[in-house]
Amino acid sequence: MGSDKRRLRLWGERGPTLLEHMVAQAARFSDDVIVALNDPEAWSGLPARLVCDEVEQGGPLAGLAAGLAASRYEYALALACDMPLVQEALIDALLAYPRPYDALAPLRSDDGARAPRNRLAAEPLLAIYRRTCLHAIRDCLQRGARALVEPLAMVDTRHLAPEVWRQYDPQGLSFINVNRPEDVVRVRMILAG
Repeated sequence: MGSDKRRLRLWGERGPTLLEHMVAQAARFSDDVIVALNDPEAWSGLPARLVCDEVEQGGPLAGLAAGLAASRYEYALALACDMPLVQEALIDALLAYPRPYDALAPLRSDDGARAPRNRLAAEPLLAIYRRTCLHAIRDCLQRGARALVEPLAMVDTRHLAPEVWRQYDPQGLSFINVNRPEDVVRVRMILAG
């Protein structure tokens, strides 16, 4: 993106930043909102518990480990800060899924960037993790692995199939990431209706 996408204001100059929006979304589902980042001093006014990544330069996997380690609960919902269109009904469905499991992640059709086209891939940053996943996540970090889906293969992971999650998010809006300038344009168009 060329800039800190967490500071994007998709809802106008007076609207929240992308990170503020996602914290507000998460607060609808939990009283224990944790944000893992490497610059907590830059976000001191954020209404969440701020934790530093467990491994410097460990990417989102290090943030997931830090957030899960800090969680007060056995299960934690992980949300990426760059997925501004996450649908509440889909989160409700994830939270209502019968337990026990170590991880629960929706399967989506990948865009080809990380997997062959038309292949289903787990969405690891719109997922629920049990604290028992920490061992697998930390093992991956120790080995230098950074792929978010790698720990999912090491634990008891359940998946929400597309035919299930589409009942709650028919257009798949929850899976739209803001990674490029054209993504910003697309999301703003969707938000404008």
